[in-house]
Amino acid sequence: MNTLTQRGLQAVLALALSVSTGLVVAEQTEREVLYWYDPMYPQQRFDAPGKSPFMDMDLVPRYAEPGGDASGLRIDPRVTQNLGVRLAEVRRAPFDQPLVATGNLAFDARSVAVVQARSGGFVERVHPLAPGDVIAAGAPLAELLIPEWAAAQEEFLGLRRLGEPELLAAARQRLRLAGMPADLIARLERTGQVQSTWTVTSPRAGVIETLEVRQGMTLAPGQTLARINGLDPVWLEVAVPEAQAGRLAAGQAVEARLAALPGQVLRGEVDAILPQADAATRTVTVRVVLPNPDGRLRPGMSAEAELATATGEPTLAIPTEAVIRTGRRALVMRADGEGRFQPVEIRTGRESAELTEVLEGLSEGQQVVASGQFLLDSEASLRGLAVQALGSTPAAPPPALHEAEGTLVALDGDMVGLSHGPFETLGMPGMTMPFPVADPALLKGLKVGDRVRVGVRQTDDGLLIERIEKLAGHAEQTPAAPEAAPHEGHH
Repeated sequence: MNTLTQRGLQAVLALALSVSTGLVVAEQTEREVLYWYDPMYPQQRFDAPGKSPFMDMDLVPRYAEPGGDASGLRIDPRVTQNLGVRLAEVRRAPFDQPLVATGNLAFDARSVAVVQARSGGFVERVHPLAPGDVIAAGAPLAELLIPEWAAAQEEFLGLRRLGEPELLAAARQRLRLAGMPADLIARLERTGQVQSTWTVTSPRAGVIETLEVRQGMTLAPGQTLARINGLDPVWLEVAVPEAQAGRLAAGQAVEARLAALPGQVLRGEVDAILPQADAATRTVTVRVVLPNPDGRLRPGMSAEAELATATGEPTLAIPTEAVIRTGRRALVMRADGEGRFQPVEIRTGRESAELTEVLEGLSEGQQVVASGQFLLDSEASLRGLAVQALGSTPAAPPPALHEAEGTLVALDGDMVGLSHGPFETLGMPGMTMPFPVADPALLKGLKVGDRVRVGVRQTDDGLLIERIEKLAGHAEQTPAAPEAAPHEGHH
């Protein structure tokens, strides 16, 4: 929505407020008139009543507030009651509401076993398995023939018959260095028979990720045969908005709910907050460990996680619905008592479903408008009331300068009438309308009919011309851009 449309809506709302609720009452005729203004352009003030030079309407008087205080907006308490204005107190509240986010289950990368050939040999047999199969610890995978081990075993048995303990110990050590498992050496000593084949088993329970062994293969030392992922526990990787990540810490409790297990709540804890954020989604990955003794949780499943956040000290908070966000700043309508309201800029912090943390701009015990604040804000804008800015907030960078070409149709002091083409960067179509000029010196040497290029800045009071230059090569009577009715673009 462009600025003109926003201002038009503000004017309609505020005029409706004034007419329907009694803001304009008969007793105003007895009060001092400060100035007259056009509700569509409240920044321009006039010393006498009459027709607006901008719109086909009468100028509206601005009355002095009782007591001479014009710093805020004053509305009769009966009117605020009719409007349904609801106030909320600025109070301290703990931000310990649970954080709810979604995530996906994944394998525990710490529970991975890699099975390799300890020496060169041949594959005699492969058990009927495939990647994705779930197996128990000790389940057989394949049977290997390793010739090097057969010769070492024969040597060991020969030395045992000689009854030389030192030589036997050396032979046993050679078996270990050749890669024979301890259980295979123990069986050799127990039976006295050469073990011609070695049955490779799974060192842990889990799911087979890869199985790179086939019957008849020749194996090299260290060749990978299989990779097995454990299933207990599993990880739940939750994407948390980076603004909320500061509320989390390792060890915090987590409750997870899965669509695959309706009605069941799984409990785990935060294992780690990963150090890198996702630049595309502006989220941080939180790793949660969930026990899975019965194997019901399968990696790839989605889950909703409720994370218990750190309690911390209570901080100033107001209802989230009381905050007016303009895109550049956050405002509230502060209630000062006796029907007086003041637009105030605030700096916000954390948010929950119902509360917003206030870091600056309000004090404990003050009251803000939680319902009806947009009508009051529109009326304050029409009256030209200044927003109470943050005292210590650094000045915001100036808004962007937007450019368009047009023809001057009127010059009056620091105001110009301009029949302009579209402001592309604003999404604003061409039309004929008045503009205030930041400095009247910008109009020096210009006259009605000149073709110009203007640069305008978007302010809280509308569009302001800050740069204007005459276009060379255009005659004074160059036809203006197609003229639109003054009211177009304000609906």
